Order: sequence, then C-alpha cells, then structure tokens
Amino acid sequence: MPNFFENLDPETAEEIDQLSRLAYELRENRNAVLGPYGAEDEAALLQRIQDGAVAEHPAYEHYLSTRILADTRETVREVLRERLKEVNRIS
Repeated sequence: MPNFFENLDPETAEEIDQLSRLAYELRENRNAVLGPYGAEDEAALLQRIQDGAVAEHPAYEHYLSTRILADTRETVREVLRERLKEVNRIS
C-alpha cells in the first residue's frame, strides 16, 4: 500500500495531517459531551432537554457546545476536502 503522503511536499502533508487530527479531536470531544446524556447527536440531546429527561442546566450549555463542535468539524472537513482536491489536481 503506497504512503498517502509520499508525493506531497512536507508543508502540505503537515497541513493535511493537522486538519485530519483536528477533525478527529472535534468529533471525539463532541461524543464525550454527548455520551453522559445518552444522546447520539445534538438534536437528541435537545429533545431530551425539552422532554425533561435531563436537567436544563448544564445540558443546554452542553447542547450549545456540541453544536459548536459539530459546526467547527464540518468547516474543518470542508477545508480538508478542498485542500485534497487541490493536491489531486497538482499530482
């Protein structure tokens, strides 16, 4: 199996690596916040709050945090997609 980073210049390889790690960390942190509530995503947590299954505070703050984490992760993934497109055009 060829090394994905083999034909990339070091700066590009480092940038792609950092973006990938950041997306992973954002996902894992989001999951860590959702986990104690037994919610699979932000909508499920919000529903649990609205249903009274969990206390509003700090659950709502955690809901907002997971929205920020998810939105940031999606932004990072889009940047990564665009960067990979650029790399594939060049190589």
